[in-house]
Amino acid sequence: MADNNKILEKLDGLEARFEEVGTLITDPSVIADQQRYVKLTKEWKDLGDIMKARQKYINCLNSIQEAKDILANESDPDMKEMAREELAENEALQPQLEEEIKIALVPKDPEDAKNVQMEVRAGTGGDEAALFAGDLFNMYKRFCDKKGWTLNVSNASEGAVGGFKEIDFEVSGENVYGILKYESGVHRVQRVPVTESNGRMQTSAATVAVLPEADKFEVNINEGDIKWDTFRSSGAGGQNVNKVESGVRLRYPWKNPNTGEVEEILIECTETRDQPKNKERALSRLYTYIYDHEHQKYVDDISSRRKSLVSTGDRSAKIRTYNFPQGRVTDHRIGFTTHDLSGFLNGDIQEMIDALTVAENAEKLKESEL
Repeated sequence: MADNNKILEKLDGLEARFEEVGTLITDPSVIADQQRYVKLTKEWKDLGDIMKARQKYINCLNSIQEAKDILANESDPDMKEMAREELAENEALQPQLEEEIKIALVPKDPEDAKNVQMEVRAGTGGDEAALFAGDLFNMYKRFCDKKGWTLNVSNASEGAVGGFKEIDFEVSGENVYGILKYESGVHRVQRVPVTESNGRMQTSAATVAVLPEADKFEVNINEGDIKWDTFRSSGAGGQNVNKVESGVRLRYPWKNPNTGEVEEILIECTETRDQPKNKERALSRLYTYIYDHEHQKYVDDISSRRKSLVSTGDRSAKIRTYNFPQGRVTDHRIGFTTHDLSGFLNGDIQEMIDALTVAENAEKLKESEL
């Protein structure tokens, strides 16, 4: 019962905070501070979910105690039989509720709720690597469709025989970074390339980077320092050819926090035929680029504290192998293998992500007192 008390102790401490936040979000001065209000509203919702779990847990413990009292003191056989059923049901429910509560009490990464900017880039393997980068992009696109998320391509460089040398895209929806962050790293493919006439198996690779989208208030940019150019877009097969200058190019002088030197950031965006939309997307990419560089130390610090093998965000780490002859996909961080390679490339990656989430939560639980 000591363990139960430990869980209840943590939950009781959070009850006071839940009531405090509930009062704060009705305060006019807090409502006026939009950034603080949004943060507190999210905290209140998260704590509300934990409070519901707390009530279910208390009800479960009370039911167990009541059933035990009836079995000890009641002589009516029907009452005792009902109590036995009630006891068995709630004793089975108790560990499930404890596990749910422990996971809910693991501190959430504040970045998890954010939208993301992703980059898939062909690595070693020439044309075959570009084809594989295309396969990965299509896998993420299908996964986003299944989740009801919005995916927008902001920049793409096609491979000579198909696929992409590099493709940058944004994904927006609910809890996007929290789900896709596990995809950062080197993805390796083993298969006979369509470009290989001798039928020999080849190993190629593509790198995936997943960055949380930067909020404007987190990055200080003097928009007056941005130099804008416009140009005519052109694309394969005349698809994006424009008679108007819808493509935009921005140049921004930025002091690199790692070197202390001022360097020029150059970003182009040709993805829509609407120049204002292209400007908006180029600006969003500028914020994210600077956010990524200026927050690297923060990310490294979190990684070293967490010591997580799962979501360090290291782009150089080989995280996964897609083996076509054996029809399997293996994630090397947790040793998880699925033998449904075609389904996986068709966007059925949730099971893998769930396994990675469970592994990371297990690591976090080890670090917490529970």
